[in-house]
Amino acid sequence: MKAGEEFFKRALGELGYPGFAYLESQQLLNPAELLLLALDSENLDARVTEALPWLPFHFPEMNWNWLTSESKSRDRQNRLAYVALLASDVAQKRGETQLSEKLRSRAAALECSRLANEDTLAKSSMSQAERKWLRTHRTPLAAHWNLLTDLKAEDLQHVF
Repeated sequence: MKAGEEFFKRALGELGYPGFAYLESQQLLNPAELLLLALDSENLDARVTEALPWLPFHFPEMNWNWLTSESKSRDRQNRLAYVALLASDVAQKRGETQLSEKLRSRAAALECSRLANEDTLAKSSMSQAERKWLRTHRTPLAAHWNLLTDLKAEDLQHVF
C-alpha cells in the first residue's frame, strides 16, 4: 500500500499526535501498521518523519513481533531500530526509565540483522550534497544504523 503525506498526517492525527490532531481521518489505523507504512516510504514530509518516534513512545505495546518481521522483509529494520531508539532516548530524558528500556530492547533485537547498506530515514530524494554533509554530521546512533539523517532526540521534545 502506497500512502501519501496527507494520509500519514491524518492517520497520525487520528491516533492523537498533537502536530496533526486538527486533521480529520476516515479510519483509525493500527499504530504498528502506520509505522511500517511510513518506514517503508521513499520520501516523507519532514514533519511526518519527526512524528515517527511518537508512535512507539505512545504505543509501546504495539505488535512488535509483526512489525519486526515485516520491517526485516522490506529491509527497513535499520529505520525501525533508529526510530525506536529515538523514542527510547526521549523516554529516558523524561524519566520514563521502564519505557526507555522496553524500547531499547526492541531495537537491540534488530542488532543482529542490522543492514550494512546506507539508507535515509524515508528521504530517498536527498541530493548528493546533502548525503555527503550528513555522512560527516549525523549522530553516532544514525551512523551505527547506516542512516543519513540528522534527526535526534533533542529535536523531538516538542512533539511529545
